[in-house]
This record gives sequence, structure tokens and C-alpha cells, in this order.
Amino acid sequence: MVPIIVLIPAALFCLYRALVGPSIADRAIAVDMMGVVFSAITALVALRLKLAYLLDLSIALAIISFVGALALAKFLEKRSLDD
Repeated sequence: MVPIIVLIPAALFCLYRALVGPSIADRAIAVDMMGVVFSAITALVALRLKLAYLLDLSIALAIISFVGALALAKFLEKRSLDD
């Protein structure tokens, strides 16, 4: 239970950085970190409640977050997605 309580402020700090961040790159990193933190929270809840489908949800969230970060990095470099 303690790791979940520690991760919630981390998610709030990431949300703050995503909203106020001085540059687009800072906001992109904050959104990617929020995906990692939410994936970790989901995995910890799955372990705590012994629900296997939440682990699948956590993995799917991590994959979607990773693909989104890649797409945003390509966009920031002003390159097409098929390169």
C-alpha cells in the first residue's frame, strides 16, 4: 500500500509539469512519465487485489505510452512516422 501512496504524488508532479512545462519536450517527458507511473500503480493494485486482468491492463498501458512517446518524438523532429 505504501508504494501506491508514494506514486500518487509523483503522478501529480508529472501532471503539473505537463500543464506548466516550459517547453514541448518537458511536457512530452512528463506525459510519458505519467504513463509509467499509472502503469506501475495499476500493476501494484493488481498484485494487491490478486487480479490478473489488471496486469494485462498495465502492460497495455505501458505499450500505448511507449508508442505515444515515439510518435511525439518523431513529430517534434518534424519527420514522418514511416521513417
